[in-house]
Amino acid sequence: MGSGADMSGNNDPILFSPVGLGPIELRNRVVMAPMTRSQADLTVPTDAMVRYYGARASAGLIITEGTSPSINGLSDSTMPGLFDEAHVEGWNKVTRNVHRNGGRIFVQLMHSGRVSHPTLMPETAKLLAPSAVALDKMLWVDEDDGEVSYPIPQPMNFADIESTIEEFAASSAMAIEAEFDGIEIHAANGYLIDQFLNLASNKRIDNWGGSVENRLRFSLAIVDAICGRIGADRVGIRISPFSTYNGMLPDHEMEQLYIQLASELNDRRLAYLHVILQRNHVDLNLQVRLLAKIRALFSSKIILAGSFDKISAIQELESKNADLIAFGRPFISNPDLIEKLKFDIPLREPDYDEYLNGI
Repeated sequence: MGSGADMSGNNDPILFSPVGLGPIELRNRVVMAPMTRSQADLTVPTDAMVRYYGARASAGLIITEGTSPSINGLSDSTMPGLFDEAHVEGWNKVTRNVHRNGGRIFVQLMHSGRVSHPTLMPETAKLLAPSAVALDKMLWVDEDDGEVSYPIPQPMNFADIESTIEEFAASSAMAIEAEFDGIEIHAANGYLIDQFLNLASNKRIDNWGGSVENRLRFSLAIVDAICGRIGADRVGIRISPFSTYNGMLPDHEMEQLYIQLASELNDRRLAYLHVILQRNHVDLNLQVRLLAKIRALFSSKIILAGSFDKISAIQELESKNADLIAFGRPFISNPDLIEKLKFDIPLREPDYDEYLNGI
């Protein structure tokens, strides 16, 4: 199909056609990508977040900013949580507003792992990671302390691993209580699950490190625990092969790891797999070849992210490389992004204050 029309006879491009996702129907194939918004108040969702997400409900699917399933997963007090009833109550206001406006919304569960600092976490929290390997970059704390080095995290013992897996499962149940349509597991961008996947941060020599099979164990245990709690058809997962964000490094086993992960996830019949294409520092052809192998292995929906515009998004959908396309930054300054894409209305340029404040 080169015309941009969908197969149903609708003259709109395929990007604006409905699609099923697990037990729900999405009114278009545009996904609002998860983006850090820093609007929570001591980890509790705020009225600003209710307005922010509600205003963007015309997206086929909204995926929230990274939301911690644990006190140990927080990167600062403006990161939202989903591990107590105050979080459930706050998020429920968000989901009801999105649903009232006709939208669908998944919460992204994200544990920061070593990408945090004790001064930004509650006193009772622990800075956990697969191994005692600090993130090699500087962190801006505040005007008094300025930039500081990331500390060496506490390597997780078996009890830490088991309790973290349970925290993800319990948080997913709270997500359903808060009336989310489902959850996305954040296994990308150098956060805790990705830290287990990547040899740069996982130096373990036990069953949770070393071989591809062992490095996949943590992510799959979380997937299984969550699917057992809320059902696989309400679960998606986000991955970022070849990313170097937050100290991740590609290695000679990376392609094998993600091919095996896609196969394992297909067996579990998840709602979707969300893949981030790296646009700036990794050979795109290498990524496209891996994506084709993942596509062949994973029979459910694939969401593709990576600086798409309307034309390139339609091309990916028509080529069947993906079923949905995620848009990130354009949604910040354009809550009406769907209408603007559909009718080729020029997008409003981003404003730096909006990036900071999530207007």
